[in-house]
Amino acid sequence: MKRPLITAFAATVAAVVLAGCGTTETASTGSDATSGRIALTDATGTKVTLDGPAKKVVGTEWNVVENLVSLGVEPVGVADVKGYQEWNSAAELKNDPKDIGTRGEPSMDTIASLAPDLVVATTDLPSSAVKQLRKIAPVLEVRSADASDQLGQMNENLDLIAEATGKERRADVVRKQFTAKLTAGRKALRDAGLDGTAVAFADGYVTSNQVTIRPYTRRSLIGAVNEELGLKNAWKAKGDKNYGLGSTDVEGLTGLGDVQFAYIAGEQDSRDPFAKDLAANRTWKSLPFVKAGDVHRLPDGIWMFGGPASMGAYADAVVDALEK
Repeated sequence: MKRPLITAFAATVAAVVLAGCGTTETASTGSDATSGRIALTDATGTKVTLDGPAKKVVGTEWNVVENLVSLGVEPVGVADVKGYQEWNSAAELKNDPKDIGTRGEPSMDTIASLAPDLVVATTDLPSSAVKQLRKIAPVLEVRSADASDQLGQMNENLDLIAEATGKERRADVVRKQFTAKLTAGRKALRDAGLDGTAVAFADGYVTSNQVTIRPYTRRSLIGAVNEELGLKNAWKAKGDKNYGLGSTDVEGLTGLGDVQFAYIAGEQDSRDPFAKDLAANRTWKSLPFVKAGDVHRLPDGIWMFGGPASMGAYADAVVDALEK
């Protein structure tokens, strides 16, 4: 199984305004900004100055690429284009960007050949790579994730990228669409008597014939969306400080009890450790939610670490699965 690598929330879903995070010398008058010098401070405290809204933009991580596409910006370069197209269908690429290599090790030569106005990266990218990128073009780093406030961080990243590309108005629309999905999903679950349902979301991968399961705790982005939908996160672990992810094996599922278990596997059936590798596992088959048929494989193409588009798609998917 090709593990969806991360190169390496319980905030309100209202619009997050980045007061003091960025300024433009010419204000927008009812539409997205199209000109004017832009001064920004990125997630690392680095000052980034642009001559105007960036047009030729490179994205080194899928969540920033998703935000660019959602804002109506067609990136000229994307890390692992094929992987993005497989794992993120909520914000499909409308152009044919250059593949700049992997998310962890982008090709500096390829990026330089594109002569970008801006490179958008995350704090997961090694500082040595960022240093090289700054010799090519201005680099805007956004924080990859924040387990203390996942939704706030997600919106903050969207807003910062919107400022850099002159798409503030579009960012408002994207946030409102996401909020509307959460509102509709919560109402649907409440009307179906499913408010407060305990959900355990996870993904998994196989190494040396052993299945490792990755719980998405309440401090994960998925966990934050579940709470906004009125669902209860069944995982007891806190997870890591950035992504809110844990690690366990099939034995670690025995304490979950009667829950709804949901997961995303990827496009190829061979990637599904729950339906294939654990199908004959005695412990797995003994779990209450497996016996009850409360295991839900959600649709492929929902990036679990994405932006409002992916999280809106996830909200729709989990509500639909629970209502069936």
